[in-house]
Amino acid sequence: MNALTLPDIAAQATLYQQTLDWVGMGEIALPLLFAGQRINARADAGVSLDDGGARGIHMSRLYLALQVLETDNLSPPLLRQLLGEFLDSHKGLSRQAHISLRGEALLSRPALVSPLSGWKAYPFEVRARQDSWGFHVELQAQLDYSSTCPCSAALARQLIQQRFIEDFADQSLEHQQLLTWLGSTQGILATPHSQRSTATLQVRLSPQADELPLIELIDRAEQALGTAVQTAVKRADEQAFALANGQNLMFCEDAARRLHSALLLQPGLSAFHLRVVHAESLHAHDAVATSSWNWSPA
Repeated sequence: MNALTLPDIAAQATLYQQTLDWVGMGEIALPLLFAGQRINARADAGVSLDDGGARGIHMSRLYLALQVLETDNLSPPLLRQLLGEFLDSHKGLSRQAHISLRGEALLSRPALVSPLSGWKAYPFEVRARQDSWGFHVELQAQLDYSSTCPCSAALARQLIQQRFIEDFADQSLEHQQLLTWLGSTQGILATPHSQRSTATLQVRLSPQADELPLIELIDRAEQALGTAVQTAVKRADEQAFALANGQNLMFCEDAARRLHSALLLQPGLSAFHLRVVHAESLHAHDAVATSSWNWSPA
């Protein structure tokens, strides 16, 4: 008995004769190799369907091509190679290929003063596209930091000044007496409010880029802000963190401007867009600011 040929329904013609911008798979679970670290990632992979008469694409070919991400370090050249395979496997059907990869990079971060260190997770996403205009790569990174409100800091200082006047009006102060007052809750009766804040950086890489500058972007952003959230700390680190917050008072506008200036110094970028969110501890809403350079939606 002759074996029956398995039917290929996707190869059949469709009645609708309509091209499609994107066809593929979403939320594919896969291990990803990046900067020598294996990352639990999710992928969206697809191609355009430019043959309006074709019933569908070959999704299994896209899925199998993704296996290279398990063994080769993620980079723009690897993404270009992968999208090329997407298109080679869909000749006559597709002229554009897309991939999006999402995961969390775990980076070891030292404490501010003590010899302690700990791990922080940084969510990131890489988006790559091959089309008639060429090859394009975008990188998105998210990081947390602390922001202390300049307005509340000024108001707290004013209250301390008023209490000082009330406690020591027309008095001559001794050095130790003043030190005791400054170290008491009676003297420092008000503190400014701070909140955990988030910055999301989206950058478009130049066509010549060979690496994904994720770690460089995070380091540059945290240095510009000065108040990255900490991992393992001792009291000396907590005190140093309080000092960093006091020396880096920030509205969301200040944070956005600091990051904008920092990203302008990052080599290998052709455009960027950033968004900062201060999860207010005073208000029930967030304070938000965005900024961009050369940016237009892809």
